[in-house]
Amino acid sequence: MSLILALFAWLLATGSHLDVVQTVGWARMFASYAKTMSLTEAARMTFVSDNFCDVCTFVQTSKQAREGHAAPVPAGTSSTKVILAFQPSPVFVLSAPPAAPWLVEDQTADGVSRSAPPTPPPRVA
Repeated sequence: MSLILALFAWLLATGSHLDVVQTVGWARMFASYAKTMSLTEAARMTFVSDNFCDVCTFVQTSKQAREGHAAPVPAGTSSTKVILAFQPSPVFVLSAPPAAPWLVEDQTADGVSRSAPPTPPPRVA
């Protein structure tokens, strides 16, 4: 499921959703032209820039605004720039821990000194 959501987010971030909308617009235009003219003429009329429908115009303005990194603003409205400010995250420094007094090698857990192991080690018979 997370892979599907990541793929969907990637498609939206790259603007592929506008390509899907454009394809739907072309399909609608082609279907409407094909009712009254031949298929080759309908295909030609679909892709001529003089015959852009509302969907084609919307996709074109959205792509142009996306290239300028600005959201498209509908006609008759004003745009307001919003600036988001975040506090910088604190700097973390990793260092070695200080030596602990209870980790001395020559003491046991109860603080009593222990003797060195026998040399050579005892053999099992």
